[in-house]
Amino acid sequence: MQRRLALSALALLAAGITACGPKPKPYDEQADARADLNKALQQARLQGKKVLVVFGANWCADCQALAKLMAVGSLAEHVAQRYVVSKVDVGNFNKNLELSQQMGDATKKGIPALAVLGSDGGFLRATQAGELANARALGEAQVLAVLDTLVAAPAK
Repeated sequence: MQRRLALSALALLAAGITACGPKPKPYDEQADARADLNKALQQARLQGKKVLVVFGANWCADCQALAKLMAVGSLAEHVAQRYVVSKVDVGNFNKNLELSQQMGDATKKGIPALAVLGSDGGFLRATQAGELANARALGEAQVLAVLDTLVAAPAK
């Protein structure tokens, strides 16, 4: 009887692990970043929003922290009201860097990094000084402050 209970418990545990599966990763490593960006631009034009390009990688704990912050709460609402988000996987700084360079070289001081494009696709501004490199230690208000600085003034 005890053995049967133990086997049942193991089966339930295995089923639970399988049902839960691995945590989803914030960056699609197989995505065509340029095609995704073009879709985001098209959607932004239709909705009258800006495009928020988020550069990062799944191995980066700060990138994961930023993705988590942007997924729920008031920051998520703020972003959803104003932006169409396009996430760009930079791998080990060996993927999609040409997009970063076209957007003010946003990743030059690390990831996660952000760039903002107008609904017409024109580059507005990007993080330049690793503003989000410590995203694990930031709260919603601090990330919002970074976003506000990106849209407050045109790029130089």
